[in-house]
Amino acid sequence: MGEDEGPGDGTAPPAFRTAVEALRTARPRPQIEIEPTRAPQRLAPYAYALEATVVDGDEDLADGRLVLLHDPAGHDAWQGSFRLVTLVRAELEPEMAADPLLPEVCWSWLTGALSGRGLAYGEPSGTVTRASSHYFGGLSERPATSQIEIRASWTPREGSGGVPDTAGHLMSWCDLLTQIGGVPPAGPGDASVVTLPQRRGPQSR
Repeated sequence: MGEDEGPGDGTAPPAFRTAVEALRTARPRPQIEIEPTRAPQRLAPYAYALEATVVDGDEDLADGRLVLLHDPAGHDAWQGSFRLVTLVRAELEPEMAADPLLPEVCWSWLTGALSGRGLAYGEPSGTVTRASSHYFGGLSERPATSQIEIRASWTPREGSGGVPDTAGHLMSWCDLLTQIGGVPPAGPGDASVVTLPQRRGPQSR
């Protein structure tokens, strides 16, 4: 059992291999660059991880990481055998970061992205963190910066063959990434998505 078993590894359970293959073949919108990365150790018998960046030309708007965990024996805290764990972050204008309602709004973006695609999930948990940096001395000419960070996990409900709709969950996660990055909705079906106003300009890559 390895920390980043892929679908081609014969030692991984069939349900996990199928779930990973769905992640690997999903096609998010063009503004999102996504690739596999090393999965964390010791969180579960099997894990697979992706990292993604929302780009605008040569500039980054937001980035994040999504990890799929699998324990064939099930996990009491998860209430299932699969778990998705994520980190999403983007820079904001300091004025927007000071909004007292921002954490609740950002959390609602995560749950709204999942429900907006009709995905069944349970046991959601996480944190929304705001951080600001102010520069002094030789760095005093730099403008203050603020960042919003969402760390969350949830249990995707298992469907046929005990496999969750990991492709659907990946697409909802991409919806969250683009929303926090201030990217306009992809199409008419996303018209209800409200992007973050007053966000800081994109960062050079």
